Amino acid sequence: MKKVMAFGTFDTLHPGHEYFLKKAKKLGDSLVVIVARDRTVKKVKNHAPLNTEDKRVQNLKALNLTDKVSLGRIGNDKYAVIRNENPNIIALGYDQKFFIDGLKKAFPDVKIVRIRAFHPEIYHSSLLKGHSVI
Repeated sequence: MKKVMAFGTFDTLHPGHEYFLKKAKKLGDSLVVIVARDRTVKKVKNHAPLNTEDKRVQNLKALNLTDKVSLGRIGNDKYAVIRNENPNIIALGYDQKFFIDGLKKAFPDVKIVRIRAFHPEIYHSSLLKGHSVI
């Protein structure tokens, strides 16, 4: 059984997120999504998310596109969640840049796939801030 893992903030859910999750799910048999913690989002993006981490998890679960949704881990080991889930494939969004340096080296047996964008000129979280469209 192939397990796919994806990561993200998923603050303002939109069709681009839905597209990403559907494409990621097609890569394997099960899809595990790790939602970024509020403090991680603030550190990485220099602003707090609009929705709390618990609300973002709840919203993703409501889409029924994933087999498991969890919060990221807090601590210095950014790859602990990957080791715990032991995925066969990691799906990255077209614009994901954080925490991926060294991913291939740390997990040489894990296939890393970057999912192409779905109309990023329309469906990009920075453009839709505060307007959930799903």
